[in-house]
Amino acid sequence: MTAALLTDKYELTMLAAALRDGTADRRTTFEVFARRLPDGRRYGVVAGTGRFVEALGEFVFDDAALEPLAAFLDPVTLDYLRGFRFSGDIDGYAEGELYFPGSPVLSVTGTFAECVLLETLALSIFNHDTAIASAAARMVSAAAGRSLIEMGSRRTHEYAAVAAARAAYLAGFAGTSNLEANRRYGIPAMGTSAHAFTMLHTTEAGPDESAAFRAQVEALGVGTTLLVDTYDVTTGVANAIAVAGTELGAVRIDSGDLGVLARRVRVQLDELGATRTQIVVSGDLDEFSIAALRADPVDSYGVGTSVVTGSGAPTASMVYKLVEVDGLPVEKRSSRKESHGGRKAALRLSRPTGTIVEELIYPVSAPPEVAEPARLLTVPLVRDGRVLSAPDLTAARARVVDGLRSLPWEGLALSAGEPAIPTRQVAVRPR
Repeated sequence: MTAALLTDKYELTMLAAALRDGTADRRTTFEVFARRLPDGRRYGVVAGTGRFVEALGEFVFDDAALEPLAAFLDPVTLDYLRGFRFSGDIDGYAEGELYFPGSPVLSVTGTFAECVLLETLALSIFNHDTAIASAAARMVSAAAGRSLIEMGSRRTHEYAAVAAARAAYLAGFAGTSNLEANRRYGIPAMGTSAHAFTMLHTTEAGPDESAAFRAQVEALGVGTTLLVDTYDVTTGVANAIAVAGTELGAVRIDSGDLGVLARRVRVQLDELGATRTQIVVSGDLDEFSIAALRADPVDSYGVGTSVVTGSGAPTASMVYKLVEVDGLPVEKRSSRKESHGGRKAALRLSRPTGTIVEELIYPVSAPPEVAEPARLLTVPLVRDGRVLSAPDLTAARARVVDGLRSLPWEGLALSAGEPAIPTRQVAVRPR
């Protein structure tokens, strides 16, 4: 499988023109950044770095990929693509780092020809995965230590579902219902049954919820989670404990006033002796509804639509802009679409307590002197086309935890507001 056609036509027509006029080999740097955060957000979480560097190895033009391109590309361009392998350098933020407006999340350096080809691939991965991880991190904060399960596969494209599960897990979710994400990335797979299984056990005498529960417990053991709201929650809980006993793993509530029902169910479970049976809730949850349930006896949350759609922010609005040509900084000056020229890196400044206060973005050739504790954010990812290290989801999850812990308290607020910390550019003007 090739990733080479996961791109836009104009990348290849620019390549053809550059090969024709001799500019294809000019040394360039392109930068991925977001000019602003989605409305209401105070931070973002970088995700997709691992998928992007893996995709580099699949970005090759085989005969099948080249065949449709012959309709609009000349032989010289087709020949260039036939032998294409990215041979440049890539630096960027490690996966799981927080980012803010202007953060140089990714820096791609090489010839114009090879860098321009990667624009759509980079943006499609980073815009999707970063939006998911950023939304998921807000939900993790709202859950205040209780676990979350990603359950959104049926609310998005089948392949986007796999990437979404990875991004949500990176941001702190405990697992996913998606089996391909489990196979490909080792994310814990979770899930038991839907309402259809309970409704299947209907006879001429009427619904037989207990028969459904009995079949599930016999197949999966008493540690399973029984869905108790198909008909009546109170009756469902009673049937669940009658069938599974007081060691039942959990009950799930998927509809209704979840807070009210969770409180009633907790009392009922305790009265029945099932004091260790947990309560799982699901059903159109997002960070706001999760926060609203914080005082209720909920043990874990199943989240679907809102996480795979980035909780209303389906893209991180990242862009891929040319910032340097043959060592000369270049920048775009269009209104509201400005870019800062030059290849850049970033430091994050903090108080001695560890709370971050500012992000400093500077020319790679001129690192600043700072008095405050500072941490370098920009790390090498690819050198001469070679990926330096394999993606590490465990390390990325730890970075998210550390990053959220380092935010000033107002940065974790779910209400709209300014970015949690300012970003300051040490600008380089074009010569």
